Amino acid sequence: MAGGWWAKAQVGGMLLALLGWVSSCVTTFVPLWKNLNLDLNELEVWNMGLWQVCITQEEGVVECQAHGSFLALPPELRISRLLMCLSNGLGLLGCLLTALGLEGWRTCEDKPERKRRLLLAGGVALGVAGITTLVPVSWVAYDTVLDFWDETVPDIVPRWEFGEATFLGWFAGAFLAAGGLLLACSARSMGTTAPPAPACHQAPAARGLAGGHHLHPKNADLVI
Repeated sequence: MAGGWWAKAQVGGMLLALLGWVSSCVTTFVPLWKNLNLDLNELEVWNMGLWQVCITQEEGVVECQAHGSFLALPPELRISRLLMCLSNGLGLLGCLLTALGLEGWRTCEDKPERKRRLLLAGGVALGVAGITTLVPVSWVAYDTVLDFWDETVPDIVPRWEFGEATFLGWFAGAFLAAGGLLLACSARSMGTTAPPAPACHQAPAARGLAGGHHLHPKNADLVI
């Protein structure tokens, strides 16, 4: 039963981690962190990401322009770039370490302790990747809410709203964190419930001879 639980937890954690890592990479590079609809020109929709700003027109034409300077960006976008790139790197590292430590792979089969450590390290890396995804996405969303309800800005000024990448980033961070937690728990269970080594028992006859027991005289006559 324990071995089956390990296998199911490892497979489920690996699938969640892969899904979260792919979603995090998509969130990093798509220009859909913020949306802006202009009341004066409803035929255009502005989308902002960490790397560029795009304008989508009614005819389906999309024009994108990269941000001019990294230092000119707001603090939340600058730090979000760094954290999302760090998350993508940690997610990839965690998936590789986890793959080497999975129970069904033949790598390091003769070294179960090393496999357990690889699996635990991969789970920790994936958990940190989930946190470094949730932090920038939540920070940008928080600033978007503050700007939307800013009373000092006139009502006629268009306001930025949540983009699709915001929700995708939340799901990605949750999947990475959940996958890393499952993998780390399965690794700790492998180490704490290792099967005990079989004990060596001595044959009854051997124990009798070793203890100095002698044959009964009656039995000795029968032998003679």
